[in-house]
Amino acid sequence: MKILLWIGFLGLLVHSVLAWTKEDHEIFDLVSALEASEGKGTTFYSWLDVSPSASSKEIARAYRKKSIVLHPDKNPGVKGAHERFARLGTISQILRNKEGRERYDFFYKNGVPRWRGTGYYYSRYRPGLGSVTVFLILVSSGMHYIIQRVNYKNDLARIDRFVREARLAAWGPRMVPLEGRRKVRVSLGGRAYMDEEGNVVSGKQVEMIVEGDDVFILEPDGSLLPLHEGAASPPSVKRTWFVSLILSFLGRKQEDTQDQAETQTSSEAEESQASAGNRKQRRKARKAAAAASEGATETSGTDDISSGAVTPVQTSTGRAGGPTMMAGGRRRKGVPRKVPERKPKDKDNEGKSEAL
Repeated sequence: MKILLWIGFLGLLVHSVLAWTKEDHEIFDLVSALEASEGKGTTFYSWLDVSPSASSKEIARAYRKKSIVLHPDKNPGVKGAHERFARLGTISQILRNKEGRERYDFFYKNGVPRWRGTGYYYSRYRPGLGSVTVFLILVSSGMHYIIQRVNYKNDLARIDRFVREARLAAWGPRMVPLEGRRKVRVSLGGRAYMDEEGNVVSGKQVEMIVEGDDVFILEPDGSLLPLHEGAASPPSVKRTWFVSLILSFLGRKQEDTQDQAETQTSSEAEESQASAGNRKQRRKARKAAAAASEGATETSGTDDISSGAVTPVQTSTGRAGGPTMMAGGRRRKGVPRKVPERKPKDKDNEGKSEAL
């Protein structure tokens, strides 16, 4: 309870220190009204046309010169002339006052807070999505690296404890190295339990082999796993989550590229084999066609010889005088059929016809 009271009291003190005073609010209001009337970025010094290092006399001289120009009598009918003239007087009073000028110079150098509906606040930097993402990646990766260092130190301490306990069980309290291989059990911690023989065992145990200065963990399959400081994984930036994610992505992309190259090579090999097979088939087809054409030529020659046809002799009428029938009783194509000639009638028959 007392702690909460102290925290609340400190919060009130901080708020009272950081809260703006009445004079600060007056300066803020003047700056906002001046920029709204004369333009954004207008300061007390630029409006009076003096330098920030001007003396009080120079500021008073500039005020008198400016007041003659902005006096309402010199600007009849001008909207806001009275407000501008009154604002000029207030600004000159602040700059000619030592404390007021120091206060204004502070905001002049560090910036003036802006009105946010409930009060004057400084404009805070609002990071974008990219900067927030980068910040979170850096912070989380740094925490991951710190966790790796802590785990590495814990692993080294655990390995050292196991080695000492294994040597103590194998060599005895004097820690004198013995020759040969000795099998021991080392407690891993945890709750005590009873083994098969009814003995109380303090937590889980692991079987180890001590051979000289070397200590091994006996695996269930009988293999020996050396136990030393090199068995612990040291911290590494490459094993942080973001870097390892990038490396795994690049490795996977490289594997995909290799697989594509192997697939392309195998497809090209298959295409070359297929083209070679097609060439062989085309050669066989050409050989078969050539053999078939030679067989057809020999067959036609044999038919010509066995037919017994004689080359026809051209007669005076232009018709071939060769035989019209082929051997075997078949008619030769393209040879006109012979028409049998009529026999002349007997003369007796002719005379009878004339007598009639």
